[in-house]
Amino acid sequence: MREILIMSSKVPAELFWITYDCEFTIYYKGCPDDEKAAETTMQLHFSPSMKSITISSSNGFLDFMKIKVAARHVSYRTLFHTILILAFLLPFVFILTAVVTLEGVNKCSSFGCLGRRLGPRLLGRADDSTKLVKDLCKILNQVKTEQIPADLKLPESFHQLVSEMKNNHYDGRTFAIKLKAMMEKFDREIRESKFAELMNKHFAATAIPKGLHCLSLRLTDEYSSNAHARKQLPSPELLPLLSDNSYYHFVLATDNILAASVVVTSAVQTSLKPQKIVFHVITDKKTYAGMHSWFALNPLPPAIVEVRGVHQFDWLTRENVPVLEAIESQHGIRDYYHGNHIAGANLSETTPRSFASKLQARSPKYISLLNHLRIYLPELFPNLDKVVFLDDDVVIQRDLSGLWEIDLEGNVNGAVETCNGEDEWVMSKHFHNYFNFSHPLISKSLNPDECPWAYGMNIFDLRAWRKTNIRDTYHLWVKENLKSNLTLWKLGTLPPALIAFRGHVHQIDASWHLLGLGYQNKTNIESVKKAAVIHYNGQSKPWLEIGFEHLRPFWTKYVNYSNDFVRNCHILEP
Repeated sequence: MREILIMSSKVPAELFWITYDCEFTIYYKGCPDDEKAAETTMQLHFSPSMKSITISSSNGFLDFMKIKVAARHVSYRTLFHTILILAFLLPFVFILTAVVTLEGVNKCSSFGCLGRRLGPRLLGRADDSTKLVKDLCKILNQVKTEQIPADLKLPESFHQLVSEMKNNHYDGRTFAIKLKAMMEKFDREIRESKFAELMNKHFAATAIPKGLHCLSLRLTDEYSSNAHARKQLPSPELLPLLSDNSYYHFVLATDNILAASVVVTSAVQTSLKPQKIVFHVITDKKTYAGMHSWFALNPLPPAIVEVRGVHQFDWLTRENVPVLEAIESQHGIRDYYHGNHIAGANLSETTPRSFASKLQARSPKYISLLNHLRIYLPELFPNLDKVVFLDDDVVIQRDLSGLWEIDLEGNVNGAVETCNGEDEWVMSKHFHNYFNFSHPLISKSLNPDECPWAYGMNIFDLRAWRKTNIRDTYHLWVKENLKSNLTLWKLGTLPPALIAFRGHVHQIDASWHLLGLGYQNKTNIESVKKAAVIHYNGQSKPWLEIGFEHLRPFWTKYVNYSNDFVRNCHILEP
């Protein structure tokens, strides 16, 4: 006689399979300590003559079944195979039947009920985990509002928590308290790390990289020692073309020599008519010598490049720009942009996204005269009718002569609107993203759902501009923001321009200007390739270490890394 023991994790049981002569007998007994389990015995009996099979159960679930075998009609070989198959299948049926019986399935009046109970077992599934999760959720809800003890010692990792549970035999509540405390601790640490990352990124974005500083110093020194670096730009015979309206005039205001070289180089190389391009590069007094040296030593014929410093424009006097003088000199304003950016900020109540926005608004560039210069274009270029103004963080990838063919329909500013895109950083904005509508002056003057437009690549009709009061409106609102202690808006020059140009903006196709390459690294590469102008607005400029690696090549392809000044200053290479 052989004996096989089979245990059930749900209902402990013993199964004895006894074979003797020509008889099989299968017994199933429920555990004596099971409240529901009266003793259950199931038998499969083969008669010695092999002419009958009897199936019986002591609990009444299978009352009685007797199968007679007619030897005259069935061969012993067929009978043997039948018995062999039954010997393998019936034990499993009996086991499942017995287990279900002990669990109360006999109370089910339908066949479907039995199927619902047997199904999970036949598929190897059980509902223990569901009950366990419900119990755990109940415990977690109980401790959700409880305070964490100040002296509670927390595990350093999940592995340590599991080890402590096993060694100290935690109950459910203790486990939940420890888990809650660990989650809160990790959340605090992540927030602190995120804010520290944002501050470091802000400092990296506003600082001048050593390579760019080196380039400016070396070129300035070259201006003083090399006559070729001081040669007139453009040459005297080309000066009349600076005011010739049959040419394509671009204006670029920047103190970044390398960025300026990329803008001009990319525009010339992608133009179908480079001989018709005139670039007016405006810089500040400290950068003028270096900027002049660069374009004098690295000309881009047949395009014409003019370099001028703000000090060379007679119109840009303090009397004509009193608002800008106030911005640059007022102690409170300078402290706002150059002071402690965390002072007064409650990091526990603000989000990293909101904090990043505030840091971006405190970029020192927003009190630079170069950043406000575009509002004075009609006065700076009194003989020009139409210009395209470019920021220094753009790259031109396609011929832009078509911009001069766009009919602005009497408007002053041709720009891409920024309220219809999916990019939440730049292209899905409305006025409420830029202005403080809790201020009564803003709420009564503006519509929070109005669609803004983008600075960075704008076609300006200077003739139409001169017939408006755009500049005066700009000055008025900048003064109001100063008087309100910078509470009307956070972000530099765009908000007052949005107000000043209201009613004077013509929407151009979005393919002309793709923004956001300095904000987030999810920019669609195919969209970047198709855009006429790509704009690295945001902190992650391509000339900085924090620039996005997969977006940087679109910019670096226009950097001349073989240039002696670029090479000697170890400018960031691709």
